[in-house]
Amino acid sequence: MPPSPAAKPAVWWRRWLRMPGPDSPGDPILGAIEQPWRSRWDHLPRRDPGPNLSAAERRQARVRAREVARLTLGDALWTRAQRDGYLDLRSGTFPGVTYRLRVGLRIEVRCDPGVTSPWLYPYLCINPSYPLPEEEFFAQLYLYVRDREDIVIRVAAPQPWDQTLGRTF
Repeated sequence: MPPSPAAKPAVWWRRWLRMPGPDSPGDPILGAIEQPWRSRWDHLPRRDPGPNLSAAERRQARVRAREVARLTLGDALWTRAQRDGYLDLRSGTFPGVTYRLRVGLRIEVRCDPGVTSPWLYPYLCINPSYPLPEEEFFAQLYLYVRDREDIVIRVAAPQPWDQTLGRTF
């Protein structure tokens, strides 16, 4: 049965994105690879530990996340982050500004004496688009701040207080 006129854009969109839908069997290659960025996660509570994950699966995801973070940051930075509880990155855009990254918490903006912060509040909030283990998101944030500070400046929401991140577990 052909799709109704109202359903045709959705069918076309799924085919264009190569996403399996209710009217097509899943692609065997794409079906084996997790692609959480293709889903909408707005329906989840901010502190959901992961959709439909058992305690064992969350534990396994956290173990993998530690390995991803260690490989992403390198042994020296990962050891320092574990020892100190944070990593500091100097801003390449704002002289005298340092970003303090901590696992599972907002980015803290620290300024040298006599330097005014570019933001009204001392914390920047960036949450992942889909549920991730905290340590894996920490490594991603490090790369964003280091390599794409322009994106961080554009999307981060300044906040007056520190808080745990949403959609991390």
